[in-house]
Amino acid sequence: MNIREVKGIGEKTEKLFNRLGVYTTEELLEYYPRNYDRYTEPVTVRELDNEAVAAFKCIIDASAVLRQTGKLNILIIRGRDENGDIISLKWYNMPFLKSRLKKGMCFIFRGRISKNKLKGKNEGSIILEQPEIYSLNDYDKKLGAMQPIYRLTEGLTNNLVTKSVKQILDAGYKGYEFLPLEVREAYGLMFYDDAIRKIHFPKDAQEMNMARRRLAFNEFFLFIMAMKRFKDRESVINNRYKIKASPKTEEFLNKLPYSLTKAQKKVLHEIREDFLCDRVMNRLIQGDVGSGKTIVALAALLDTAYQGYQGALMVPTEVLAVQHYENIKEMFEQYNVEVEVVLLTGSMTGKEKSNAYEKISSGIAGIIVGTHALIQEKAVYNNLALVITDEQHRFGVRQRETLSRKGMFPHTIVMSATPIPRTLAIILYGDLDISVIDELPKGRLPIKNCVVGRDYRPNAYKFMEKQVMQGRQCYVICPMIEESENLEAVDVISYTDILKENISSDVRIEYLHGKMKAEEKNRIMEDFACNKIQILVSTTVIEVGVNVPNSTVMMVENAERFGLASLHQLRGRVGRGKHQSYCIFVCGSDKAEIKERLDILNKSNDGFEIAAWDLKLRGPGDFFGIRQSGDMDFKIGDIFSDSQTLKEASEAVSYIENNKNKINEVSLQMMENKLEGYMKNHFKLNL
Repeated sequence: MNIREVKGIGEKTEKLFNRLGVYTTEELLEYYPRNYDRYTEPVTVRELDNEAVAAFKCIIDASAVLRQTGKLNILIIRGRDENGDIISLKWYNMPFLKSRLKKGMCFIFRGRISKNKLKGKNEGSIILEQPEIYSLNDYDKKLGAMQPIYRLTEGLTNNLVTKSVKQILDAGYKGYEFLPLEVREAYGLMFYDDAIRKIHFPKDAQEMNMARRRLAFNEFFLFIMAMKRFKDRESVINNRYKIKASPKTEEFLNKLPYSLTKAQKKVLHEIREDFLCDRVMNRLIQGDVGSGKTIVALAALLDTAYQGYQGALMVPTEVLAVQHYENIKEMFEQYNVEVEVVLLTGSMTGKEKSNAYEKISSGIAGIIVGTHALIQEKAVYNNLALVITDEQHRFGVRQRETLSRKGMFPHTIVMSATPIPRTLAIILYGDLDISVIDELPKGRLPIKNCVVGRDYRPNAYKFMEKQVMQGRQCYVICPMIEESENLEAVDVISYTDILKENISSDVRIEYLHGKMKAEEKNRIMEDFACNKIQILVSTTVIEVGVNVPNSTVMMVENAERFGLASLHQLRGRVGRGKHQSYCIFVCGSDKAEIKERLDILNKSNDGFEIAAWDLKLRGPGDFFGIRQSGDMDFKIGDIFSDSQTLKEASEAVSYIENNKNKINEVSLQMMENKLEGYMKNHFKLNL
């Protein structure tokens, strides 16, 4: 049902929902809360741990003061907690509260916290702005309640999303229960209907956890089932392209100023064995950031080209495509490699594209490097035998498959720098054989890391400025694009202004985020690559970006809001050149367990070891804020927090595949219907 049919959603609001990818009532119900506003036990000023919203039990310590600023009425009341610490309570345009809140009365005040920078004689260090007011008895009834908080777009309020979801549920929504009874009972899963209701409006954390587990199970189950279908289909495809290891490729590798590591040689050997197998190759190369996946891929592309076939390398950004193309061209010229390399991206001129298309269709191009432009209709290949996609989690399975269909079932390699423990990788990449490059090239200087509090910022700014004066460049990562009233976290736009105030005007500082237009993003990244920008403030959009060996500092704000695997990925943006590199993780929390988790990054630069630690330390309470597997198209599941659920879903798929004769036929048909819809919706092209 179209969301326009929901009361209160008109044409304007419908467009706002569409901007979030929500077009139907079903999609709105699957637009899960990103967090919850939790009515927790009141705290004292001394117990406060940088919470954005908190409740305090206070006795009103002095008569209310009403101030007039233009048309704005500001009511200020001084409260005192049980330790005698003072809290300043502030309301805007609510003068009527003055008669209600009398000196000596005791209430629970709950609101957004801000630090009092201009503290007066009788004012506390903490200000509660627009706090809710509860009697002790009324707040006791609210204790433990959870109100959903959704990701929003400008013009859309949390209240409207909440009301719309509630209206659909109250109208008698019935969800599609597709899991067989045997599976639900075996893993203690609640009904899908209940899970949908309770993920939006749980009465407590336990109910939310149960709902979330069921919905994560759904996602993993359908994903794994779909991967199995892909593998079953592809396992019967015969190898049309028997590619032998070329002596010319070995000659090229021997001319390089470095030798391949044992791990690189092992993976190249596995690829070459696949080239000669009876069935077509579908292989994942997992390798830590900087482990040298690209040179192994290039060797495979050269073997292919020297056999008279074509190979394509698809990467997620235009800047990265151009960089790969230029690096390959430069190496081929330096070492006299006579293979034609062609670039194909969306922003090329019509003439440039036509020239590229001609070289591709005629077979002149032996190696083609590009972005999504490689899978557009006009790109017609002559004899495509090998397809390599870089950073596989950025591309849907269908996109990968579409590029493969450009040839007659070519070999496929996908590369990922996301460190995932092998046990989980086998489940997630069920349609692929897995190779791991677990060794860094010799000569790499280990990155020096530190985990610091927010009071370290002035020192960090001086350090970055000093690095820039030495000719280096720096990244600063923030968790948000713009300031949010729901989160106390650093944002890209405001932080750029702060840096410009604290660092010399001779240093060019710019920001980058995912909502910018493609041309603007490319321009910023190209300027940074050329050292026209010295400090780049960005969201995690740079995680898969451009290779800038001159960058030596990575500073991550609110590091506690990222998973360890994501932080390690970000850290991989530096340490790529000959200069010593540094990573500064700024933690906005004083909690010991958070500092313990981040301290792992101090102890290791090994992505797979870090991922394994992350798996051990992450608990069922770590669902929000540090999610790191969103790129795999899971709306609610996280492969680290939900690793046990992921394994259970994999077991359930195996059980069903092996016991279809024992399962009710109606249940099996419902499951097949759901899987068919899932594959259409989730593996479609996004050109």
